[in-house]
Amino acid sequence: MGNAVGCVSAGVKAPKKASSYAFNPFPLFSSFHGRPRNALQSSSSSSRNKKQKRERIQVDEGSVITSEQALPAAALPFHSDQTSSSIPFSRSTSVVHPSLGSKKQSFQRSSSARRRSNNDPLIIRSHQLVNQEPKIESPETSHFVLVHGGGFGAWCWYKTMTLLKESGFKVDAVDLTGSGVSSCDTNSITSLEQYVKPLIDTFNELGNEEKVILVGHDFGGACISYVMELFPSKVAKAVFIAATMLTSGQSALDTISQQMGSNDLMQQAQIFLYANGKQNPPTSIDLDRTLLRDLLFNRSAAKDVELALISMRPIPFAPVLEKLSVSDDNYGSVPRFYIKTLQDCAIPVSVQEAMINSNPPELVFEIKGSDHAPFFSKPRALHRILVEISKITHR
Repeated sequence: MGNAVGCVSAGVKAPKKASSYAFNPFPLFSSFHGRPRNALQSSSSSSRNKKQKRERIQVDEGSVITSEQALPAAALPFHSDQTSSSIPFSRSTSVVHPSLGSKKQSFQRSSSARRRSNNDPLIIRSHQLVNQEPKIESPETSHFVLVHGGGFGAWCWYKTMTLLKESGFKVDAVDLTGSGVSSCDTNSITSLEQYVKPLIDTFNELGNEEKVILVGHDFGGACISYVMELFPSKVAKAVFIAATMLTSGQSALDTISQQMGSNDLMQQAQIFLYANGKQNPPTSIDLDRTLLRDLLFNRSAAKDVELALISMRPIPFAPVLEKLSVSDDNYGSVPRFYIKTLQDCAIPVSVQEAMINSNPPELVFEIKGSDHAPFFSKPRALHRILVEISKITHR
């Protein structure tokens, strides 16, 4: 869908032969300590937010909590997660109710004997969850649109697409410009708008009253945020999976670089490509294939790692630098949900928590045992969460 559209922007010089000089980062890019490579060689928190309004639900593979099961499950004892966040969670036996104060919608609340504070988020542990076969139960929409992260493509969703379709959902997975089967050279992408053009085309093809559940992984979080601003009436819910959930005026680089100074593995894996010469900013970022398993797929099966090794492409650099511009009226009107990946080495839990704290979603789910790619390492747990999110109603 429009993968080759907008591949070359007006007035943009065609990439020159990439420089092979040593990497000498500009101050803006000082958080990146990767190494350069010829572009033609590759085809491819600690503080609590006092206004935070969310619940947390943690699942293991094959388990999920439903709306009806939340009440008895929440009554079980639980304790704070000392490994995934430095935010202290109070012990509580209160019955669950969803976050308060949402601007456009309020989710159904329970009748707790004590009203939970906005500062008292709930974690439901994996042993408290009840297995249930997912089914469509009159959701607002049964149409999912899946958006891959940086370097990935629609191919990464093959397990999730299969499971959702088997449960009766309609599913589309988009290849962003320069990704997957797109014929565009990644080094020629100069803006976030150009990068997400295939996703914009998908939304332009929707009916006037048609809505979708929009799901973004990794850098796909910035991409779905861009589209939420453009098409708020067509997005029933937005789901961020280990994704860049930005506020207005932030770029993906701003958000991640502030938190990842000690992520040596990420720095070692980055390979900067300079299609326009070393005197200009990098045009894309590639990842060292020998480090991908440890960085992205430390809990994934070998066959999925091999698929990624032959399918991943460089990440366009300009969209990573671009600051997002979103409004409360558009982007802010869409209910957001975040899925944390607790064994993630690419976007660590501390970084995910920082984004959640600065831009609180309606609900936070946690997948125990998932690496950065839950669609590979924990596909059924991810599937059950997505189905559960589809059934959440608001009034």
